[in-house]
Amino acid sequence: MQKATSRALYDYWNSLRGSRSAPDRRDIDPTRIRTALASTFILETAENEESFLFRLAGSHLCSSYCRELKGRSFSGLWHDKDSDAISTLIRAVTEDHAVALVTFQGTTAVGTQTSFETILMPLRHNGSTSSRILGGMTALDEPYWLGVQPILEQRITGLRLIWPDDPSMRHEGQDIAMAVEANAMWPDSDAPAPLPARVHGNSARRYAHLAVIDGGRA
Repeated sequence: MQKATSRALYDYWNSLRGSRSAPDRRDIDPTRIRTALASTFILETAENEESFLFRLAGSHLCSSYCRELKGRSFSGLWHDKDSDAISTLIRAVTEDHAVALVTFQGTTAVGTQTSFETILMPLRHNGSTSSRILGGMTALDEPYWLGVQPILEQRITGLRLIWPDDPSMRHEGQDIAMAVEANAMWPDSDAPAPLPARVHGNSARRYAHLAVIDGGRA
């Protein structure tokens, strides 16, 4: 995790859940994450239960898009070519109780670009983890135009899944990560690229539309 906001949210989420796979939505106390609150969001399922909407969104996050995000589609922010990857990540968070890290490049109408880090963590609501997600989104750099020129398009540049409680997902004391550059895995075609046997020197295997790479840091 490159940003302090992501680390703070993860540590808070991890402390709340205890032995559970995810904390309850009612456990969240905004005063405990005051330093990260402006970049924090909560997602909820849409009525069709096929996408996620912003239930709450912090002021810094809304500023990056120059609009209020509450009630808007989280899934709809992503480029069409990344929609399958985002859907797979969300299923991993809500069904497998993984923590997802996404880096992406945001582009404005005039072509200026900056990179962001997003973290997604499962929340329980009415006994289920299928309808709520706690997240944070932070710019890796903050150019002078951010908050003036809205982000209109975003493309994934990196993905990672972490299963905090799975002892089999350990490698030399580090979390096993799901992560590769998006351009290597999702070129401009409808089908995922063939999965190489090794990526950056580490063994790789397919997980839905993603590649699981042994090794990596949170």
